[in-house]
Amino acid sequence: MERPLDFKSMMADTRSIADRVAQYDWGRISTNLDDVGWAPLSGLLTDAECRELAALYANERIFRSRVVMARHGYGRGEYKYFAYPLPVVVAELRVSVYAWLAPIANRWSELLASDVRYPDTHEQFIERCHHAGQTRPTPLVLSYGPGDYNCLHQDLYGEQVFPLQAVLLLSAPNEDFVGGEFVVTEQRPRMQSRVEVVPLAKGDAAIFAVAQRPRRGTRGYHRVTMRHGASLVRSGRRYTAGVIFHDAR
Repeated sequence: MERPLDFKSMMADTRSIADRVAQYDWGRISTNLDDVGWAPLSGLLTDAECRELAALYANERIFRSRVVMARHGYGRGEYKYFAYPLPVVVAELRVSVYAWLAPIANRWSELLASDVRYPDTHEQFIERCHHAGQTRPTPLVLSYGPGDYNCLHQDLYGEQVFPLQAVLLLSAPNEDFVGGEFVVTEQRPRMQSRVEVVPLAKGDAAIFAVAQRPRRGTRGYHRVTMRHGASLVRSGRRYTAGVIFHDAR
């Protein structure tokens, strides 16, 4: 794979992304994912890293495509998918977070009686994606202004799907923007959907289910369908980054 792009910033937290990711309580994260389908990673990025990533949105040469959501009925606002090579912070997040999520993904597969198993490293998983014809990178940055929102959806791009992904808030709520809450929904069999607002501060991340997760019922585990989106931005500018672990066709 090509060498990732780098950018320099004055960071308050000089630890590597891998060291920061490792310091979280992954037992608790696993429990949260089992219970509600999402889990927080507070303070994952520094303020400077957030500003640097948001500023990259204006650099057209590092993105492979731009999507205007209103044209496709996805909502309002827009987003851009990074091209390879990914910015260093994004590439490191993809590799580091995947390593902790792979055991959870494999346990979920077992609970759902699926034969799919995920390799230990993200490099191995990406090789599987590319062998299946999924060669386009999926990490992205989203930009929302007043009146923008993101309809409930799932980020599925082909046969190879890693069941968990991450969102990172790059702007400060009630300072840079108002509204624009990140939300997840869970559709349980023969029941109405459950909606939950995920509280995020600038630099926070959340891990959440891409499409389905196991849920314990009276007769064992069953699949529930998950979707995510963003509520209406009432004022300001909101930037977020999405880290999806499978590539697209």
